[in-house]
Amino acid sequence: MLRLPGERQRLLATTIVAGGVCGLAAVAFHISVIKSYGLLIDRAVSVPGRAWIWWTILTPALGGLVAGLGLTYWVPAAAGSGIPQVKVAYADRYGAITIKETIGKFVLCVLQLGSGISLGLEGPTVQICAGVTSFLSRLARLSPTNQRRMASVGMAAGIAAAFNAPIAAVTFTLEELIGTLDQTMLSGVIVAGALAAVVEHVILGANPVFHVPRLQTYTLAKASSLLWYALLGLLAAIVSVAFTDSLLALRAWFKRLRRIPKWLQPSMGGAATGCLAVLAIGFFHWNGIAGDPYKTLTQALLGNLPVTAMAALCLLKLAATVTSYSSGGAGGIFAPALFMGGMLGGAVGYLDVTVFHHPADSIGAFAVVGMGAVFAGIIRAPMTSILIIFEMTGGYGLVLPLMIANMSAFALARHWRHKQIYVALMEQDGIVLERDDAGEKPGWSGPPVVDESSASVRL
Repeated sequence: MLRLPGERQRLLATTIVAGGVCGLAAVAFHISVIKSYGLLIDRAVSVPGRAWIWWTILTPALGGLVAGLGLTYWVPAAAGSGIPQVKVAYADRYGAITIKETIGKFVLCVLQLGSGISLGLEGPTVQICAGVTSFLSRLARLSPTNQRRMASVGMAAGIAAAFNAPIAAVTFTLEELIGTLDQTMLSGVIVAGALAAVVEHVILGANPVFHVPRLQTYTLAKASSLLWYALLGLLAAIVSVAFTDSLLALRAWFKRLRRIPKWLQPSMGGAATGCLAVLAIGFFHWNGIAGDPYKTLTQALLGNLPVTAMAALCLLKLAATVTSYSSGGAGGIFAPALFMGGMLGGAVGYLDVTVFHHPADSIGAFAVVGMGAVFAGIIRAPMTSILIIFEMTGGYGLVLPLMIANMSAFALARHWRHKQIYVALMEQDGIVLERDDAGEKPGWSGPPVVDESSASVRL
């Protein structure tokens, strides 16, 4: 007699399949964004003569216009970073994310990121992978509870593939989504994160995101540098609060704006980003504001940028990301947070070198630590902020400075602004996710309902 697979067997099989498929989806998305960079914003910046100025402003504005039309009339749920959308699906819809939402996020983010909007691809990767796991769980006819668990699998797979960081993917999913040590969820998160990372390794290579051997030699050379690392934690908290406050305030202004239609507003953010990119290139000869931020960030990690350029790029990136996101763009804030942190840290590293006459490598070391500190202050995931830097750089010699700066930034930012940015964004849209002691949302009943109206939350 043929024995049909039970719920446990189907959940395990779906988790394994989801890890591999999410890895493929993430790789396809990343390659598409990189190709889009080359076709759009990189070409605009390279136009000869002074025409590059107008193309650098026009390209992200046009990308924002097309994306705005798509976000308004096709798939509103694709707006924003992707993390709040997954949190809402996990808490209110048993992890249900529609195929339309998943495809829309993929297409519109490739277009808008490639055109030069100052947002990242990591958050969208999470939403895309959560959409994949939602589809697979419905295909496998899992129970509503296990369909909800698959949302955590998608988040972990997305983070693991986006950052090439499977360990940080587990901690981020625990800190940001699950909140409890559910053994079934945790095992699925680990399996999916590992499989997604393996797929990413096979296709794109096993190197960390910042494949610079010199980064692995950075250590705490002098104990006196701890003074500056503590200062870096304080400055990172200030930058984090300034970022979140300005983003929420400008986003509230755009939500009240009635004279300009919603579909046109992302083009305003795109045009503003283009103008800020022109300032960065014109005055400092470095971009990173529009397009791929990691190329310029790598130079900061190597200590190759002057202090004035790093300080200015930190402020310009903050302004560009705030306008890009607040105007209704589709993209995440992970990469901008890392960029701002790297520039801030490198600038503080110059103080260490100038005052204490420490080796010039201190500049790059401070940039590495700054990445984690601003990430911790904005995202409020302290364990992830440390682990993700280790996995992205491949270096583990800065454990103590990372702990000091990251925890200082996290504690101060939380003290000054208690609400985490994703919670504040959801509350700005009238969404409050309340959980009981078991991590469940009170009042849940019935199976998930997958329709476009339930998925159309602009976050």
